[in-house]
Amino acid sequence: MPGGNPMANDADNVRVGLNGSIYIAPKGTTAPTDLDTAWAAGWVDLGYLSDDGVEMSYSTETEDINAWQSLSPVRKVLTGVDMTLGFTAIELKTSTVTLYFPSSTMTDVTTGVHKLSIPAAPSPDERAIGLEWVDGDIKNRLVIARGEVTNRDSITLARSGAVSLPMTVSAYADTAPEIAVWLSNDPAWAAAA
Repeated sequence: MPGGNPMANDADNVRVGLNGSIYIAPKGTTAPTDLDTAWAAGWVDLGYLSDDGVEMSYSTETEDINAWQSLSPVRKVLTGVDMTLGFTAIELKTSTVTLYFPSSTMTDVTTGVHKLSIPAAPSPDERAIGLEWVDGDIKNRLVIARGEVTNRDSITLARSGAVSLPMTVSAYADTAPEIAVWLSNDPAWAAAA
């Protein structure tokens, strides 16, 4: 191709999630709209996560429209969008255990003794979810205005590792109608002219 390849490989655009945090807040809590503003009151950092980090998944579902005159579909219609964040909290504290067990409450029984009440029939537990991660000077923030823990893996109690709370948060469409907002100062993300 004359003039070079506009889609050339550039190792400077390869990113890793060196460090980060998951934040939760009551649904409707205002999230930062930039990369420098601190997470405001109401946002709670879940603390240490397992070294697997956070797994972000985004998928779409389509339905084929078939025609009598064709063996292959003549069109596909988008029928669903699914976005999830999977992570494992390894700090056992009120914010993590009450996220893992929906509608649960933590109370003090006596001095130094606390009780987690886990309901038999939990109510929906939508929260605002924030994810922040860095790679050197590159900073990213992902905000899910409406999310809920929809999958929980088993808690393992063993001497060979930390007691952990593996969970998956599903994102729901907001009134925007965005499912999430991703902010980044990555220069490779500059909008095309």
